[in-house]
Amino acid sequence: MKNFKDKVAVITGAGSGIGRALAKELAASGAKLALSDINEAGLKQTAKDLGLAEDRLMTRVLDVADRQAFYDFADDVVNHFGYANLIFNNAGVALGATVEDMNYDDFEWLMNINFWGVVYGTKAFLPYLKQAGEGHIINISSIFGLVGIPTQSAYNAAKFAVRGFTESLRIELEMEGSPVSCTSVHPGGIKTNIAKAARMTDGVERITGANKEKSIQDFEKLFRTTPEEAASTILKGVRGNKRRVLIGSDAVAVDTMQRLLPTSYQKLIAMGQKYMSK
Repeated sequence: MKNFKDKVAVITGAGSGIGRALAKELAASGAKLALSDINEAGLKQTAKDLGLAEDRLMTRVLDVADRQAFYDFADDVVNHFGYANLIFNNAGVALGATVEDMNYDDFEWLMNINFWGVVYGTKAFLPYLKQAGEGHIINISSIFGLVGIPTQSAYNAAKFAVRGFTESLRIELEMEGSPVSCTSVHPGGIKTNIAKAARMTDGVERITGANKEKSIQDFEKLFRTTPEEAASTILKGVRGNKRRVLIGSDAVAVDTMQRLLPTSYQKLIAMGQKYMSK
């Protein structure tokens, strides 16, 4: 997909961060937008910032973990615009917890949003993207979809799953000669509110030596890339039909580390965590 003019782009998690930045850049490129977020206030602010007329914008408060609601949203988007071309499965949450201390409710909460939300968005919109004759699915994984990180097992599980799901889908679409393609996106540290909104257990302090406030501060020190830079990189990847998009120098470094040290990187991370906890 070389340009976005008059293309209908669907974005989850559009109320802030990368989702809002994607909406702004796509609007500037002439796209029509269907935006969703569970945060109604944030979604309204994004819509206000865009200032688009109804023929170019629709919004919906949506919990991506609700399968039927996602399918209803897909139907409503096509009823509103007549077609859909892009789905950015961007909504996500974070959880800091050791495997031992993590409870199942928190694990399921994260997986329902970060993994199943991606699956629902992909499957709900894929038939419509094929129907439109040109489409692209953009699934947001993470650098945590490339390497395992202590206290991030649930997030790792979801983001590794998104990566595998998307890569498998890409091959299937190519084998059938589909007019639809897809891309797996792996952001590094992006300056968003995901850390502040994360759930966290006491096990994090036991492993890392840092309480919740300190853990959030440590994570946010690693946030180097702005949402606007991330959005621009993602859209460049879509235009180039990239299979995988890495966002930020930290993402490139992590990808390189995993390729060069596919298993021994784990020792380096453990050593780094111990050093930081001193």
